[in-house]
Amino acid sequence: MPLPLILLVILAVGAAAVAAYTLMAGRYRSEVLGRTAAEGETRDSAKLVIDLREQRASGIARWLSALVPSSWGEGEALRTKLTRAGFDSPTAPLTYATLRAITLVGLPLLLAPLLATQSYAMLMLVGSWSLVAGWALPVWYVNSRVYRRQERIRRSVPDALDLLVVCIEAGVSLDAAILRVSREIARVHEELAGELLVVNRKTNAGVPREQALRGLYDRTGVEEIRALVSTMIQSEKWGTSIGHVLQVYAETLRRKRRQAVEKKAAKVPVYMLFPLILFILPALFLVVMGPAALQIGKIFNLQ
Repeated sequence: MPLPLILLVILAVGAAAVAAYTLMAGRYRSEVLGRTAAEGETRDSAKLVIDLREQRASGIARWLSALVPSSWGEGEALRTKLTRAGFDSPTAPLTYATLRAITLVGLPLLLAPLLATQSYAMLMLVGSWSLVAGWALPVWYVNSRVYRRQERIRRSVPDALDLLVVCIEAGVSLDAAILRVSREIARVHEELAGELLVVNRKTNAGVPREQALRGLYDRTGVEEIRALVSTMIQSEKWGTSIGHVLQVYAETLRRKRRQAVEKKAAKVPVYMLFPLILFILPALFLVVMGPAALQIGKIFNLQ
């Protein structure tokens, strides 16, 4: 069996597993965000205090809960990682563990008929690689999704802070300002809007504001949000102007982002050094020195 076909089968199984998992989590998240306050639409106040963990699981998730052992979904570290990846449903860890087990067993089983006529060494090689791929693909997907989501949240924090400053300086309370900002940025910065809504629901449900704000960092893992939460908590404790604090912090974040871009731009010459030496300079030398080399060869009768 050709190796490209084997790799294609592996990628197809991994893509199917990831697509199923993403569809389930995306559908649940769409239902949650659908209850948020859209423009010109009223919402029942009771819907704003419902915690995400108390939502009704989907039919597939309930089926998995009854079929597989509940111990597969245990572990606070796994739940935190999935939450930071955007999969915040109560059954997300159990679904993730089930899909990981399916890919681990399904890849070798799918490749077994294709490798029946191959040698024993090829069978062992592809079988071991399929096991590794089946175990590592879900982990890689979740880690990459966490990184991309954190980057989107990091880029959206300064814009949200500007709107938050405007609301607070207009005399709106902090809780109402958080809710208003989450509604305004929902179309542009969906991830941060959803997390701000979670903070608003928790405070409306009676959770202390300090604990709800610290949960914002736990759910995202973005260092900028951790510093922002600490600054807001200290400002509230000491009675300082939170609007001025947020404005200064927004400017600080923009300056850090500009410095990060300048740092990446400064590394470009180093990154271009090896492609320049390996690919560009040989072709340049061939074009420049080629005619001269041919003429020298004719002179010394080398052709």
